[in-house]
Amino acid sequence: MSTLKHSEKLILEKFLKMGGGYVLDFIDRTFGAFITDSVGVDIWDEKFKRGSGSKANRMRGLWQIESDAVNAKVIVDLVEHWRTSCVLDSAKFAESDEALSVEVLKIAARLKANGSSTVALGSPAATDENFEVLSRAIKDSIEKREPGAALDRLHTYVVRYLRTVCSANGITVAKEKPLHSLIGEYIKALKQTGKIETEMTSRILKNSISLLEAFNDVRNNRSLAHDNSVLNHEESLLIFNSVASIVHFIDALEAKRKKASPPLELDEEVPF
Repeated sequence: MSTLKHSEKLILEKFLKMGGGYVLDFIDRTFGAFITDSVGVDIWDEKFKRGSGSKANRMRGLWQIESDAVNAKVIVDLVEHWRTSCVLDSAKFAESDEALSVEVLKIAARLKANGSSTVALGSPAATDENFEVLSRAIKDSIEKREPGAALDRLHTYVVRYLRTVCSANGITVAKEKPLHSLIGEYIKALKQTGKIETEMTSRILKNSISLLEAFNDVRNNRSLAHDNSVLNHEESLLIFNSVASIVHFIDALEAKRKKASPPLELDEEVPF
């Protein structure tokens, strides 16, 4: 569900000319193709039907059901479509619409910023381009509503992330050490150095060991890592957010550690 405000919806409806059930200059066929190309969603799915099931009502259904990130992407693409149409047919251009498009893009920017926390991942090696490449790929998959495609990349990211973090904390990292073993040793180090203050945090982190062990199976058998049947959207997003929350917590701890002590220089490349 998006966080679109009533006032923002009024601006969007005016810009998209949604009176009478329309959305800009789209017909049913082109509207469906546009939304699918933009975010991989079938706008004619029954779940998006509102009232008469018109294009405008289905647009409202998208606002209601889909995330801020998905709606931000659609809004930006709709503005781009309008501008392209104006270039091809100057009769479609109006100064009032141009002014509205600026406000519409501001709405999209707010939605995008609000939805970005879902895919914000730590980067323990800021100079390592691999983290940036993986992060961009993961974010792109989520914004296209393809969390199943992101699971393989997220697994790769988290393995590399934890190896880097463990090395920075003096924990021996071996190439064959699995993901759940890495998190287990990191949690042990946190306890030994008094970084965990509550029993509840300790229990949550302990559960993360079995969670990441299960993530290995999901990556191997339900992601695009191999020729698999990709996991459904809802479960993929739940798994993605659960794993990402672990990364967020570790990243916060590592930020404190780096402030308290100079960064360690690694003598050799972290195995991957």
